[in-house]
Amino acid sequence: MSSHEQLLIGLVSISDRAAQGVYQDQGIPALQEWFARALSSPWRTETRLIADNQATIEATLIELVDRVGCHLVLTTGGTGPALRDVTPDATLAVADRVMPGFGEEMRRISLNFVPTAILSRQVGAVRRQALILNLPGQPKSIRETLEGVRAADGTVTVNGVFAAVPYCIDLIGGPYIETNDEVTKAFRPKSALRPKPLA
Repeated sequence: MSSHEQLLIGLVSISDRAAQGVYQDQGIPALQEWFARALSSPWRTETRLIADNQATIEATLIELVDRVGCHLVLTTGGTGPALRDVTPDATLAVADRVMPGFGEEMRRISLNFVPTAILSRQVGAVRRQALILNLPGQPKSIRETLEGVRAADGTVTVNGVFAAVPYCIDLIGGPYIETNDEVTKAFRPKSALRPKPLA
């Protein structure tokens, strides 16, 4: 893959009330703002605001991966134990491979902030050449999950899940993603590192 290929990110906010216009969606704007700070390589997004309906979620994920060609798809909302929370079920239904480490780490990070994080059913999965991750619905929780846990002096004590995303995208055939280390430092083994482009 070319190091100049643009990362295409699908952002899916899953909320009955936001989809109906009862209140303004906060998940997609929070993610767009975070990527603007976190990524130093080229990227763009495809966004979808949909209701908590499994068939709709499955169709949206398939569209973003198979037809739009997203390399990474992030969902927000619908990951709890309530009957309407079907985002993980839809993700697993369209997955080729499950990536359990992402769900485990998202819960571990969130448990540093709220004890109810243990109720989350967030999953990570691969469909074709795309990574799909279920994120929380609240902007603060989204940022914490992606960036990790920081000490009072700002040093990272628990890595966020995004640290592992660029190398995962490498391994499934996507573009080379570079990050702003002050926001999130991508981990790659030395053999997978590429030299930084000259300014």
